Amino acid sequence: MKLNELRDNDGASKKAKRIGRGPGSGKGKTAGRGIKGQKSRSGVAIKGYEGGQMPLYQRLPKRGFNNINRKTYAVVNLGLIQKFIDAGKLGEEITETELLDSGLVRRKRDGIRLLAKGELTTAAKITVSGASKGAIDAVEKAGGSVTVTGGTRPGEGEDAA
Repeated sequence: MKLNELRDNDGASKKAKRIGRGPGSGKGKTAGRGIKGQKSRSGVAIKGYEGGQMPLYQRLPKRGFNNINRKTYAVVNLGLIQKFIDAGKLGEEITETELLDSGLVRRKRDGIRLLAKGELTTAAKITVSGASKGAIDAVEKAGGSVTVTGGTRPGEGEDAA
């Protein structure tokens, strides 16, 4: 077999039906859109419209509560931090900006939260917005420390009067 002999298997590719190209094509004149009406015109997207009937997405009940003030955190696991320390991308003192610069976290969002997945063997001093209890215990067990900067909302903590 040579490069100039390569080709698709029979039936692997099919030519597209050219619509609106005259009566001989089988899809001429109205191009399969029927006659008149909104759907025969160009630039029309009807989406959820059901001819005046209440659309399905409005008939179904709405459930739960969506908190507009909810915070979303970027998540970092201990195992990944250890991998980056071993690769020399992170040092002994780890802050949120260093996590961003190293490429371990793509975007900060409302802060970075440390989770306990994986194992940390290096004694590291980590400063993040949030951390799970398991992550804090694992870092302290390895001889390091975790400083949690964020996580307090108005009305919590020492400032509340």
